[in-house]
Amino acid sequence: MRRFTMTTIWLLIFAFVLATMPGQLWADSANFHFANATASGLDLHVSFKETGLGTTATTANITVNANATATYQCFNNGGNHPKAGNKTTVSGPVTGGGNFQVRNGSVSGTITVSLPGPGTFSCPSGQTLVLISGTFANITITDNTESDGPVSTTPDSIAVP
Repeated sequence: MRRFTMTTIWLLIFAFVLATMPGQLWADSANFHFANATASGLDLHVSFKETGLGTTATTANITVNANATATYQCFNNGGNHPKAGNKTTVSGPVTGGGNFQVRNGSVSGTITVSLPGPGTFSCPSGQTLVLISGTFANITITDNTESDGPVSTTPDSIAVP
């Protein structure tokens, strides 16, 4: 009968462990399948689907960013806007996002982004401040969990309403 040395036994154990391990783990290849921007009222909605997230991810942190411009106008109680300069336009970056559950290596959802607020602009007594229009430009989506993006949406700019 043949005798095995300790080195031979350890080599056999190591070979057994390697043979019974799952195949090589491949890196995930996250990719936005689509990211569609639409307007609803004065808000931006970005519907998306991202694939290639693999089987280990359980949630994905997704954000939408844009440069936005909003126009506010003062209206009197009769619903009319005075001819005076009671109007302002504000600009700035806007963002929205959240955590979405990954299922079967993909994630989908919709993110809503609002226009910037009026800042310090206010109406005189007896008038109401109303957001009347705006634009979203350079709209991008990013998966912060997988470092996928930023990716431009389709279209990448929208005027509301």
